[in-house]
Amino acid sequence: MFVEGTLRWQVTEDCPWDLLMALCLRELGGLVDVDAPEIPPITPPARRVRRAAGGGSIASAPVVIDHTVLADQWMTWWSQIVQRDLRPLITGLRPPHFAEFDRLIALQDLIIDNYDAAVAWTAARHDEYVRTSLEQHAKRAADIVDVVRDREHELRRQAGYFRLDIAVLPLAEPGAWIVGPNSVVLSQSMRDDSAAFREWFRPIVEALV
Repeated sequence: MFVEGTLRWQVTEDCPWDLLMALCLRELGGLVDVDAPEIPPITPPARRVRRAAGGGSIASAPVVIDHTVLADQWMTWWSQIVQRDLRPLITGLRPPHFAEFDRLIALQDLIIDNYDAAVAWTAARHDEYVRTSLEQHAKRAADIVDVVRDREHELRRQAGYFRLDIAVLPLAEPGAWIVGPNSVVLSQSMRDDSAAFREWFRPIVEALV
């Protein structure tokens, strides 16, 4: 996790594993009609893996599951993990039985059927984020600190207490989506664009400081 701030304010940034898995499984499950949250599709797209005879696997197109119960159960899971304050310290995605989803059977079946494909996609995206975050650490820290300091200078005082938790995710559309009192989902493309990030972050700081 990337953390920037002082004793008075803090901005955390991460690419949470559970959120990556959830969005990947949303796509692999064909949950294209989930109205909320209005988080865009992932990029690159995930490919469903169908087990072949002999223990191998072959890639196949995602299978659309028109299942209201599955969509409702996915949303229940998403609401439990999307905010950092509510996210379990230990992931519930523990094979082979995924016991924490025993009351969400349709979702449990989706996870069991697609776990390998979802883990492969999630691991690749998470590694990409970690590598980029390390390579651009100084620039990303400056994107946050400079905006806060500019606001402090404008007001002629130090910032009061605030915290903002940013989840950076590989989404097909650039943008930011408020998902909780202190929580925002941000597209990877926007985070990689320093000017676009600062343009988005500036009014957030003006509202918080």
